[in-house]
Amino acid sequence: MRLFDWFFRDRRTGRITIAQLPNLPLWVFIATVGLRVFLTSGAPRTVVDWVGAVALGWWAVDEVVRGVN
Repeated sequence: MRLFDWFFRDRRTGRITIAQLPNLPLWVFIATVGLRVFLTSGAPRTVVDWVGAVALGWWAVDEVVRGVN
């Protein structure tokens, strides 16, 4: 039970949290994945790839700094 609490219980409210909506950097990354379907090559595709990589890095750093677990 302690392991379950450590994984799923919010330390501020005490409520159980199984899932949450993505934050802004993750939404940006998801949008770039969707755009890649329509852009097969060229400069626009490169820009979308870079924006997606930066957004994913931003999300990862944010999770390390402010993440719950």
